[in-house]
Order: sequence, then C-alpha cells, then structure tokens
Amino acid sequence: MSQAASVIDELETVLAAGSSDRRRTEILRRVTDLFLGNAESFNAEQVGVFDDVLAHLVKQVETTALAELGTKLAPIDNAPNGIIHSLARHDEIAVAGPVLAQSPQLTDSDLVEIAASKGQDHLGAISERKRLAAAVTDILIQRGDTTVVRKLSQNRGATFSDGGYVTLAERAETDERLAENLGARPDMPPQLLQDLILKATETVRARLLVVVPPERQAALQHILSAVSDKVLRKVAAPRDYSHAIALIDKLQGSGQLNESAIARFAEAGQYEEMIAGLAGLCAAHVELIERLMQNVRYDGVLVACKAAQLRWPTFNAILKARFGPYEGPSIDVTQARSDFLKLSVATAQRMLRFWLVRGVAKADT
Repeated sequence: MSQAASVIDELETVLAAGSSDRRRTEILRRVTDLFLGNAESFNAEQVGVFDDVLAHLVKQVETTALAELGTKLAPIDNAPNGIIHSLARHDEIAVAGPVLAQSPQLTDSDLVEIAASKGQDHLGAISERKRLAAAVTDILIQRGDTTVVRKLSQNRGATFSDGGYVTLAERAETDERLAENLGARPDMPPQLLQDLILKATETVRARLLVVVPPERQAALQHILSAVSDKVLRKVAAPRDYSHAIALIDKLQGSGQLNESAIARFAEAGQYEEMIAGLAGLCAAHVELIERLMQNVRYDGVLVACKAAQLRWPTFNAILKARFGPYEGPSIDVTQARSDFLKLSVATAQRMLRFWLVRGVAKADT
C-alpha cells in the first residue's frame, strides 16, 4: 500500500471516531495535518477527498479554527481547491487574509471578483501577493483606499496598466507617501514620473533622492533639472510691464498701493501687476522682483514679501501665482509658512538692500 493510500485510510479512522461539538476542531486539525504531512504525494483524486472532508468540517467550527486552517493551507501549491476558494471569500479577514495574500490556487479572475465585492482589508491582503496582474491592480486602484494603494505601490511584483499608473499618479498629487513610492518604482513611465515630480512638493523631491535605487539617481536628477528648466523657460519669456508700472505709479500716487492691492493681483492672476506692485512696495526694480519670482526656490520671493511687511496669507497667494499661467513646482506649504515666520522684517530688508546695491539679482539668488 502506498503512503498516500495509507494516509487516506488513517483519515477514515479519524472521521469514524465521531464529530461531537467538542471534537470538531481537533478533528479539523488532525485532518489538516494528515494532508500537510503528505501533500506532495497525493494525486488529484486524493486531494479531492480531503477537499470534500474539509468542506464538511469547516461548517461546524469557529472562526479561530478557520483562520488557523487558512494560514496552514495558504502557501501549499496543491491545497484542496474548493476549501481554498471558500476561505478566500470568507467575510472575516483573519480567515481570508492569508489565503488572499499567498495562495497560488487563486486565479486573476478569482482575485478580481473578490476585490470587486469585499472590503478594504480584503483588498489590502490581495495587494500583498508576490505577483499581481494589471487586471487585478486596476480594480484594487479603483476601489482601494489610501492604505491599499500605498501598499500596492510598494509591491514590486505588481504590474500596472497605463490607466492604472495614470490614476495612481493623480492620487499621488495629494498623497506624499504614494508619490514617494511611485517615484521609487523602476517601472514608472518616464513621462508620468516627470509630471509627478513637477507637481510634487520640495519635501517629496528631497525624499525621492534618498529612496530611489542608486542606479536611478542620475536619471532622477536629470528629470529634476528638466522640470526646473521647463518652468523657467516658460516663465522667463519677455513680458511687457509698461501698463502694470503705469497702474502701480497711479496707485502709489493716490496712496492705494498696499498689501490688499497685492493680494488682489495675486488672487486674480494679474502677474505683471503683482510683480510691479511688490516692486513698488519694496522700492525695488521690477527686474529684480521678476528674477526672484522666476526662481524655482521661493527664498528670494520670501525675502521680498517680508521686506514689504506682507502677511502670510498674501505671501501664500503670491507663491501660488508666481509662475503666472504656467504650472510650477508645488511646495511644502507647512515648511514655507515656517520659513516665513522665522525671517524677521529687519533681516529681510537688509538682504534686499544688499541685492539692490549689488544690482539685479541673478536667477540663483
């Protein structure tokens, strides 16, 4: 008699011992152990016997016993198919989780079906699988919450469709952790990565330079430079300030050039008027303020606004409008506010006087 056949005989002996309520869990464990001990030697028919027996026993045991069963069977290549599918669809994540995360018995179709109908915990478990097809990640991205998509974006075994990557990139615009995860992926489409970096905060960009693999550091630096150049080329296009300067001169003459006027210009997107107005309040050249506005960093604009004794809300409005109609790089608003509050008016005015004496500020000021 083969070893497999002997185990089947032992299975029948175990079941014949009875299945009273107090013994059901012990019987389930014993049957599971019998299978695990010889799983590799069972043929399809013998595995089917265990499948039928386990299907009967799981109807009569508690959730803790089912969770234990799922944990044991999840990584087994030839685990009984029926019981695996039953456990994977269980409402309790303690039962379904290990199977969803590990079982090779589940097909892409199974995973799509489960992801379309179960809650976030189940989606999170699926996101942990070693390999995930684009069809599966599409539904996870569509239905998953922040925790799920962050976990998914860190899974190097996950494959994303073009549409899936686009959606992830859109969500990353308001999720710095997700932006970092995507930036570190070697399969992130270059154009989407560039767009993501363009919209990312300075904090995220700095973190990306730390988390990306060494072999991708040079490529990321190139993208960062390209992003800065792209913005600067657009913003540096010649502008006609004659009408704006005439308006500002008129406002100054009537005593109406003040912080409220600058804030209105910024909020209305009146770029030339905003720059000319700030220059008027600072007693600075329009060319100087324009240079400061064009810099990817906000330090120079901060100095000018502080020297003009503007308040944080106005400075924040200027930061949002400083690239005019072009979409500039995002900034870390919390850090910008902290920097603004730290800089004193006296220090800012001294720095501005130095720049004025030196001449029109260079782009790297």
